[in-house]
Amino acid sequence: MLLLDAGPRFDPLVDYPLTGANWAREGFPEKPGSKGEVALAPGQELARDEPLLASFNKGWGRAASDGRRSMGGYDHVRGIGGSTLHFTGESHRLHPDSMKMKTRFGVAADWPIDYAELESYYARAEALVGVAGPLQQSARWRSRPFPLPPHPLSYAAKTLGRGTAALGLSWQANSRAALSLPYGGRADCNYCGACNKGCPRGDKGSADVTFVASALETGRCTVRADSPVVRVEKGKDDRIAAVLVGRQDGSLERISTPLLVLAAGAVESPRLLLASGQLGNESGEVGRNFMESIWVLVGALHPEPQQGRRGLPSDAVCWDFNAPDAVPGVVGGCRFYNASAEGGFTSLQDFALRAVPGWGRDHAQAMRKLWGHALSVGAIGENLPNDRAHVALDPERRDRFGVPLARLSPWLTDDDVARLRFMAAKSREILAACGARDIFESYSSWDEFHASQVFGTCRMGADPATSVVRGDLRSHRWRNLWITDASVFPSTGGGEAPALTIHALALRAVDRIGRDDPARPR
Repeated sequence: MLLLDAGPRFDPLVDYPLTGANWAREGFPEKPGSKGEVALAPGQELARDEPLLASFNKGWGRAASDGRRSMGGYDHVRGIGGSTLHFTGESHRLHPDSMKMKTRFGVAADWPIDYAELESYYARAEALVGVAGPLQQSARWRSRPFPLPPHPLSYAAKTLGRGTAALGLSWQANSRAALSLPYGGRADCNYCGACNKGCPRGDKGSADVTFVASALETGRCTVRADSPVVRVEKGKDDRIAAVLVGRQDGSLERISTPLLVLAAGAVESPRLLLASGQLGNESGEVGRNFMESIWVLVGALHPEPQQGRRGLPSDAVCWDFNAPDAVPGVVGGCRFYNASAEGGFTSLQDFALRAVPGWGRDHAQAMRKLWGHALSVGAIGENLPNDRAHVALDPERRDRFGVPLARLSPWLTDDDVARLRFMAAKSREILAACGARDIFESYSSWDEFHASQVFGTCRMGADPATSVVRGDLRSHRWRNLWITDASVFPSTGGGEAPALTIHALALRAVDRIGRDDPARPR
């Protein structure tokens, strides 16, 4: 097996230094080739009087000045391990009802498989990654427990738990691809709080230290970094013949393949297919149904110190509004979580720049009084597919190999905006219920497209006329082409992180690939 990645290798011990004086202000490290270029369509026009407009202690959001949604971009990492290298590590199963959105609610599209068919693969993925979680998570029934016990809740999470309890809401430990105990030769988490900056210990379940490492141990896998696939070559009998791979000097290498598994994500997968002569686009669905995870983050000051920099980021969650019919007046769910660390308050610098207004002596005195009192609630929700949201090839901009860049056109419908309003209002309720009433910032994906989780551009389905791949993730037409990333999702779910579902779908696809010889006539 040959694994080709457009980006570089990252060495956790060398590339993720968290001991420098400015570590908290540094994001995930960039290396040559680790950020792919994308083009962005003009931002969606916004209503000037919308209560979702971002507000901060330091001033108002950008939308107030230009009247359009800010196109912050697609936040991703190219490299061996992909965006799992910088993900928080939340590890969620999809709500069973989210897999039948068309049948039950008349929106989006149904998954051609159901939760029961995916459940055993969820369990396998959790065991491979090493997921720590509670005994049960709302409607997601389990055939066996999580491999590891849940992480202890941070002080901030416990404070927010008192607020959710006062509102009659549930609050439990989040399931995390971070080891709560030593597991599989990997050390347990030390709770540094820097999951998004790269994990030097290897306790976070990123793909490089789990799936890729396991594949390399077999001796039957070769991994090539800095090897972008720039085109897929069609062959005879509805089969893929080869891929063309870019070299550092700008030339191309042709590699024949009996089988191609495409896992470049919901932006790069459709880009590659469209740039390869509309490959796999017999239905016209490649690039359509583009979805993002819509989000809200609200930060406030609490009368008591919360020390949000301590503990595991996103360590607690409320699933009460996660089902597709759980948010009043709109289809599509959401969930709420402790965002105190993930919101950025792991350092004195962030707190000074965002949480406390003023300057000079007054600012310094306020800092001495309030440092550590920040408390943040985050919410992530459903984004339903619509005709205006898509990924296409940019007509002008190209990469160094002459391939058009992916042009992203996200779009929020009125229902998405209604869901965001609910998420923002409920976040404020939770903060108020636990005693944090001095809100210093509130922002959301309403006025900024800044997504790390994107979905849906190569939808799976039973009907070749309305989907790109089958339920086993094989192309409806191309007999040796499989797609195993979030582009195949017919719906996003109500705020679940997608990584575990991607893992489970890929494991299921591998089982089907082993049974389905692409050279055998249909």
